Amino acid sequence: MSRSITTVEHFIAEQEREHPEATGAFTDILLGISLAAKVISAAVNRAGLIDILGVSGTENVHGEAVQKMDDYANGVLVGILGRCGSLSGMISEEEEGFIHIPESRDPGPYIIAFDPLDGSSNIDVNISVGTIFSVYRKQSAGKKVRKSDLLQPGSAQLAAGYVLYGSSTMLVFTTGAGVHGFTLDPGIGEFLLSYRNMKIPSPGKNIYSINEAYYERWTRGQQRLVERFRSPPDGGASFSARYVGSMVADFHRTLLRGGIFMYPGTRDKPEGKLRLLYEVSPMALICEQAGGRASDGRRRVLDLEPNGLHQRVPTFIGSPELVEMAERFLAVARQSG
Repeated sequence: MSRSITTVEHFIAEQEREHPEATGAFTDILLGISLAAKVISAAVNRAGLIDILGVSGTENVHGEAVQKMDDYANGVLVGILGRCGSLSGMISEEEEGFIHIPESRDPGPYIIAFDPLDGSSNIDVNISVGTIFSVYRKQSAGKKVRKSDLLQPGSAQLAAGYVLYGSSTMLVFTTGAGVHGFTLDPGIGEFLLSYRNMKIPSPGKNIYSINEAYYERWTRGQQRLVERFRSPPDGGASFSARYVGSMVADFHRTLLRGGIFMYPGTRDKPEGKLRLLYEVSPMALICEQAGGRASDGRRRVLDLEPNGLHQRVPTFIGSPELVEMAERFLAVARQSG
């Protein structure tokens, strides 16, 4: 039996026909992302052969050792998206400030934020890594980009997605009308629709995903939550622990199977590790569009107002029931002092 084949380009064109307010400029960005993903995917698959494994010898704005693949992926995205006439500029995990478009052309109506290669230190040991991106509309008039254009809440996102470089390369994104997944067919070099209207199973698998090496540094509420997962009450459902150490990989499993992914703060670093603009907010939009929930332990992630390009927030994301459970445990612990 023949199977209908839909490329990401065809899919985006279909969405434009269904939503007349959509513009070709916005489509240009998504196609730029898919092209960059193909280039990065090819490099990831050949990383051990082309001398882009290991650290580059420099540190990024966060004081973290930069992997050679971080530099490479960042350069690919900036290079390809920088030629996209739809953008006013870019925000990257690897760049301290806002990346302006070339002065030789007029700015476009959109701004994109991205983590070029999430989990890049895992490449050396052949573990899945990914790219995360988020698209906003420039709010101010005129050519100049203002602070209000950059620091928008996640609820203002027009699109968000990620690319998973694993046993296969997948592009998953939402434009606010459901979540759709595309798998790269290396034989023809195209992303083909493989998942339409993805939904987080509810209740789904009882899986919790967290780095338990930080147990002693957590607040008591976080400790009690994980203890509850480890030892459910009599008759309660048992839980399994799964943790890859690459947010894209851990979230992708959560999206497909259900459960909860957590990266909480610690007593000495209550803000956590993950960045709001280009890691947590895009994943939160995808999660909600797929029927899940995303919280910082107190509030809905998409309601948070960023205070800086690289702001960090605690993260609890996944099946609604488990995110609600996490919020209850943390709230009780706060109330009890």
